[in-house]
Parts: sequence; structure tokens; C-alpha cells
Amino acid sequence: MTTATASLAANTVVRIGYGALQLERLRDRRADAVALVRRAVELGVNHVDTAEFYGFGFANDVIREALRPEDDVLVVTKVGADPDPGGRLPLRLAQRPEQLRASVEDNLRSLRVDRLVVVNLRRLDTGPGLRADGDQVVDLDDQLAVMTALRDEGKIGAIGLSSVTLDGLRRALPADIVCVQNAYSLVSRDDEDMLQLCEAEGIAWVPFFPLGGAFPGLPKAVDEPAVHAVAVSLGVTPSQVGLAWLLHRAPNVLLIPGTADSAHLEANMAVGEITFDAATLATLDAIESRSNEIPIG
Repeated sequence: MTTATASLAANTVVRIGYGALQLERLRDRRADAVALVRRAVELGVNHVDTAEFYGFGFANDVIREALRPEDDVLVVTKVGADPDPGGRLPLRLAQRPEQLRASVEDNLRSLRVDRLVVVNLRRLDTGPGLRADGDQVVDLDDQLAVMTALRDEGKIGAIGLSSVTLDGLRRALPADIVCVQNAYSLVSRDDEDMLQLCEAEGIAWVPFFPLGGAFPGLPKAVDEPAVHAVAVSLGVTPSQVGLAWLLHRAPNVLLIPGTADSAHLEANMAVGEITFDAATLATLDAIESRSNEIPIG
């Protein structure tokens, strides 16, 4: 299954990509960070997920240095937050239309491209994490208007959504949404209806926190006894079982697991080779889904 592909913004991508958030852990080892991205490409990755606020621009800098035109890698970035090195959290919300436009320009500069192929609008409507308040509470239609304008100007190629509700996605469908990134895992399947809508509409489903457990108190796939039992029976790790389950969930699911370690990267890519028989899949499907709605901040 490593060679299994799916469509993202009219591009054919391998279903296991790479999320660049963890590159920041290699800030003091830039050459290792570049080598890690190169290794991902060698292993077949042709879909990389990033953002200007990952490591205050470090991830984008590394990606720009590591990737070559002939690699033909689809780089997806996101807007809705900006780096905030001095803040309580390392990012600040940037939801207003003018901030979204400025964030697109920042990503264009740091990646040194004339056009961002896909840009995800990171909303704050659902899932674990921050919630907007004050002037950061912005209507989705106002945000889509500026994103569509940027697409019309040729600065972005396609629009995705992140941390969006089912109703929000339905409202956004006329804007030709190409992907949705929401928190979703074996143990937190709040968005099952949205996954099904995405599949029906040909929209890629790109789960973040794919193993759950992003914050204290949230369920983790690797804590489930059934996951451990399956892992032992197949000779793989519990994390690999959790990721493989997502690939089996629907054909439009794309993974973007992140890591700063090459061995872990290889383990993530090997998930594509894991198959489940009907009984094993039924066992995993029967694991209780618990809500991931624990906001912070």
C-alpha cells in the first residue's frame, strides 16, 4: 500500500505524506533537518504539509532548501495563525481577512514560490486547541472571500479548510474546497459525517492528531488494549496500527505524520504495507470513540 495514491487538488499523491511541524526540533541541526526531508522524498513522499508558524519559519526554510523542482512534491501550507516567539503560545491567531492575505504573502516569501498550490484556512471551530475571541471571531464567508480572491490572483491554487464544522464545510463547498484537516483518529471519530461528505465530494481528508492524545485528558490510540493486541499479532507497533486504520477507513484519507527522526519516518512510511483482515478491522472499529473537544487557552 505504500504506492497507494489519492487525489489532492487534482494532483496524485502518495497517501502517506510528511507533516513538517516536528522539524523545529532540529533547529540547531539544520543539515539533519534538510536530510530528513530528503529522506522522506527518497521513501516516496510527494505531499508535505507545513505552515509559516511552524518553528517561526524554520520548517518552510528547510523545505525550500531540501526540495528540488524535479522531486514534484506538493507542498500544502496553512493560514489562520502567525508566529509569536514571545507569546505564551508560540503562535497568535490571525483570522481576519487582511491577516490571511499577509500570511499567504509570508508563505510565498519563505518558500520562495510565486504560487502556493494548496492553502488551508485554519479555522478554530472544532477539535482540541484554541478558540477565537474578540476581533479574531470572523465569519467564514468573509474569510472565503479573501481566499477566493487570492486564488483568482494566482497566489494560491486551491483552498482547504482545517478545524471546521460540518455546517461550515457545507457552506464552503461552492468555493471548491479540495481538502479538510480536522482532528480525527481511531479513538476520536467526532467527524465521521464530515469524512463521508468529503468522500462523496471528492475532497481529501487529512487528519491531524491521527493517534489522538494531543493534549492531557484526550484519548490515545496507543493506550487501547485492542490496538496493542493487533500490533503484537502483526509484528508492528501500536502507532503503526493506529495510522494504518486511518488508511483503511476511507480511500480519500491522506496521512501527514510528523517526526524529527529518520527511523520513525521509515516506520511511518511502512504503515502503507499493513493490511487488516475483516475480523481485525472489526475489532478496531469497535473501539469506543471519545470526544476530542478539549479547548485550551
